Amino acid sequence: MGTVFSFAVRDPSPAVGAALRQVVERLHRIDEVFSTYRPDSQIERLGRGELTLAQCDPEVGEVLERCRETAAETGGWFNARAGTLLDPSGWVKGWAVEEASRMLQAAGSTAHSVSGGGDVQTCGGPWRIGIAHPLRPGTLAAVLTDHDFAVATSGTAERGPHILDPHTGRPADGFASLTLTGRRLARTDAWATAVFAMGPERGLAWAEARPEVEAFAVLPDGRTLGTTGIGRYLTA
Repeated sequence: MGTVFSFAVRDPSPAVGAALRQVVERLHRIDEVFSTYRPDSQIERLGRGELTLAQCDPEVGEVLERCRETAAETGGWFNARAGTLLDPSGWVKGWAVEEASRMLQAAGSTAHSVSGGGDVQTCGGPWRIGIAHPLRPGTLAAVLTDHDFAVATSGTAERGPHILDPHTGRPADGFASLTLTGRRLARTDAWATAVFAMGPERGLAWAEARPEVEAFAVLPDGRTLGTTGIGRYLTA
């Protein structure tokens, strides 16, 4: 998926070790189906019209349905298409991380975190999650702490201006980075993409109205903003 996955397990056991191997196999399978970096992936072939949806893995239809739901929830600010290309990555990465955590929990782990490209799903805790500063490489903009929570960050530090305003097709540039906290990563990550595209005024107002998420933002001039409830997560 063009990124790195990592695992921190505080309660290792033979069953969890076996589950980790299964998780890696599962992530490779998700990559085979959904990667936009592989021309032979099902999602790329579907986008080019070489496959029909019925010919794809059933999870392709499920993911695209989740993308349609997220588009509706965000007033169209989340979109599974990047220009003319089919790209559900805004849902898939968070869903893959969440899926890995579920598999570890099924194997008996109650204390772990899974990270995919910096987006994190935790189980148990407390966990301290650092938010990389988008304007000061090697430093943190904030540290968030909680139990059983998800942290999703969208920004320009790693991949440049890659999030598009779906209404104009141009890169969104109102935030330097935007972090959302929630309980489950798939939806939190997709919402973070949408809020980043909305920009500071519209995006933070949208997050403020959602009791299931809080937001922390770094603006291009270095100022930080957040929703009223983000303070409970912030730690020194």
